[in-house]
Amino acid sequence: MREMNGIIDNSKKMKDEVCANETLWRQAVNLMFCAGGTLLCYLWFGVVQESITKGKYGSDGKERFTYTQALVFVQCAINAIFAYILRGKTRDSVPIRTYSIVSASYLFAMITSNHALQYIPYPTQVLGKSCKPIPIMVFGFLFANKRYHFKKFFCVLMIVFGVGLFLYKEKVDTTYGKSAFSLGFGEILLLLSLVMDGTTGAIQDRIRQQHTVNAHSMMYYMNLFSSLYLLIGLLLTGELFDFMAFVQLYPEIIVKLLSLAAASALGQFFIFKTVTEFGPLTCSIVTTTRKLFTMLGSVILFGNILTQRQSLATIIVFTGLLLDAIESKKKKSTNKVKLNEESVAQNKLL
Repeated sequence: MREMNGIIDNSKKMKDEVCANETLWRQAVNLMFCAGGTLLCYLWFGVVQESITKGKYGSDGKERFTYTQALVFVQCAINAIFAYILRGKTRDSVPIRTYSIVSASYLFAMITSNHALQYIPYPTQVLGKSCKPIPIMVFGFLFANKRYHFKKFFCVLMIVFGVGLFLYKEKVDTTYGKSAFSLGFGEILLLLSLVMDGTTGAIQDRIRQQHTVNAHSMMYYMNLFSSLYLLIGLLLTGELFDFMAFVQLYPEIIVKLLSLAAASALGQFFIFKTVTEFGPLTCSIVTTTRKLFTMLGSVILFGNILTQRQSLATIIVFTGLLLDAIESKKKKSTNKVKLNEESVAQNKLL
């Protein structure tokens, strides 16, 4: 009997090990699916976006696509439709008026970053937008009463140093008062975009503190209001009619615009799936990696060559972003442990 029981126990252990291995294998495949989907979608997004904004149209190649509002409108409209499908019947407690306010800063950030591509190379835009944690941290400190650990400041300093090193212009004629760090119109637009990112982040922090938030509802309403604002802007400025005339002349742009919007919507789906199933740290690492791949894609496909200094600066920036993501995850885990200890202590007292 003992031998039989031992055989049964061993068979159970083997089955448990097989089940555990199958679970790990499924998780690994799922992670590869999420990460691969995110990387491919945003790599394609970057390629299509640069081909639209940097492309030359017409027989003489002098025509350029300059309809930033229309470009962002297509993205926001498709994102709103996609988010509406994803959210289903779930709702949150956030007032519609609040979403209408945060949508304005979100929209302005998108418009300025897209418009900046007409003046700066795509890798510069990607690296600049990678600095999003900086304005979010500053605005969170000023307006949302948030406090940060010194390690957070260290990561931010790494990012600032890396970006400064990337933007530094070595061969500049200083006889006319030009600085090695002189900013062009594209860089100013990028700075405005980052300021709006910080504003959006601070408002979103307030929303999370005061209301029950559903991620897909937030995505839906922000893109819905952005689409409405853009439609008004397109009509008032007359850009809608110029854009329609451009599309009639070059109908191939329609496929690119729809492809861009689809890549953006699918990319957001993979990001939400990664956050839900693997947590924010894994998602941060995946999204940081996708920015690096997007830059490499731009370098390879469009000839935006980086100097050795810019390559080093890129490594510094992405290292800072990864360290920041890891530190944020550690802090969240520590807070969870503290909350669990407090609840156990309260249960003991009761």
